[in-house]
Amino acid sequence: MGIKKIDVEKVATAIEADAGETLPDLRQALAEAKAGIGRVTTPEQIIVRQAREKSGLTQSAFAECIKTPMATLRDWEQGRFAPPGGVLCLLRLIIKHPELSQELSVT
Repeated sequence: MGIKKIDVEKVATAIEADAGETLPDLRQALAEAKAGIGRVTTPEQIIVRQAREKSGLTQSAFAECIKTPMATLRDWEQGRFAPPGGVLCLLRLIIKHPELSQELSVT
């Protein structure tokens, strides 16, 4: 069942029963999710964040490492824009081989 077809009250009641308590904002959060309001994480965002985390670098250091403006990296991590295909390929390599980020930093 897709999120658009959920019965908010039925789902909220089941979650509260599992939690053993009333959850004040649950119905509103479920209604917003059903309406498509709220944060959506894209696969590209996950790849960007994973690559940076695996490298162990801060946003600014990682941006410098991959020769990308800091604002662009931040936009990718926040899902405002998706990185181009070549960058995604590089990021996947960094995820599998974090030591590559150290080699990229050497100029």
